[in-house]
Amino acid sequence: MRIAMFLDTTFPPDSRVENEAISLIQEGHEVFLFSLNYDKRPEQEEIRNIKVRRYPAGKLVYKFSALAYTLPVYHLLVYPKIVDFIKEVKPHALHVHDMVIARAVFWANRSGNLPVVLDLHENRPVIMKEYSHLKKFPGKYMINTKTWAKKQVELMQKADKVVLVTEEAMDEAISYGVFDTNKFVIVPNTLHVDVFCGYPIDKGILKRFENTFNIVYTGDTGLRRGTDTAIMALNILKEEIPNVKLILVGQNSEDVVLHKLVKSLKLEDYVTFEGWQDVTLFPSYIEAAEICICPLKRNLHHDTTFANKIFQYMAIGKPIVASDCPAQKHVLEQEECGLIHEAGNENDLAEKILTLYHDSALKKQLGKNGYKAIESRWNWDVTKKQLINLYETIV
Repeated sequence: MRIAMFLDTTFPPDSRVENEAISLIQEGHEVFLFSLNYDKRPEQEEIRNIKVRRYPAGKLVYKFSALAYTLPVYHLLVYPKIVDFIKEVKPHALHVHDMVIARAVFWANRSGNLPVVLDLHENRPVIMKEYSHLKKFPGKYMINTKTWAKKQVELMQKADKVVLVTEEAMDEAISYGVFDTNKFVIVPNTLHVDVFCGYPIDKGILKRFENTFNIVYTGDTGLRRGTDTAIMALNILKEEIPNVKLILVGQNSEDVVLHKLVKSLKLEDYVTFEGWQDVTLFPSYIEAAEICICPLKRNLHHDTTFANKIFQYMAIGKPIVASDCPAQKHVLEQEECGLIHEAGNENDLAEKILTLYHDSALKKQLGKNGYKAIESRWNWDVTKKQLINLYETIV
């Protein structure tokens, strides 16, 4: 089957898009990827057998993408590019990644001759509420997340199949009025274990942190991720764990707030900001950890998606302390690989970390359970099967 995929950004990188495309190619399908070109990359390129076609897109396209469901300008600009791509590829199915570009794809398929798979990597209207530019002028008044939410439901209803990342996301979609549960396919963002665990361990990182009790967090360090909760918990933990160290591996524009918090609590000796690091170094930082954390704050997005970091932690065999966002809570409790704390509650987070600090046997067992769960279930070789089955039945 010839599958036309659509992405509203430049490719690469996008690990989910790449994982899905490669898995379908390995099953004998051809995958052609429509991508927008913002940085003068080659118009056509083959990447791991994915046939990438990039269409030029300037600042106008980029700026109007934020207003995609406020004004139709963005979709009018990309529509002729999509029509050209479909004519060139002559696909048997259309696979749309996320909702930004979706309306233009449906326009190009007005006849409905081609089945459309809508692949929602996240609940975009919900996460948009957390964007800083939507909390101030002019974004606050120009971008209506309720309109985006309404359009997301309409797109799900139009699509032949909808790919979501968690069961919780499906339950949420059903509550919006998308009642045909047969159209939903769950494909979590799990790991290519051999790839992630194959990155060499940086002994220099292990050496730097060999004499401390390390609590590691990897990924976006924005406040909605609970990084401030972790810092405040450290203010409690240092009284009982003198050599405790919180290692934040990642960055966000809100890091200035975290630095001020550390300074105000006099925690400079207990918190290390590693900044952005390539994913190839994540296993090294996780290996240096005694405990890994995922203290996400509660919102509808966090409640219905998985943070990739929990699978990374599990793959290296580390115990996890995570907040009570339902999706990740379900995994940790089902696999018995971590402890759950109340989101935003630094006292409860500190208490759970202390539980593991005082019970090394439990700490070790949780890590071992997580590793076994990754080997048997939470890996891409298992979760890709739902996607493969979808394309065996869609046409």
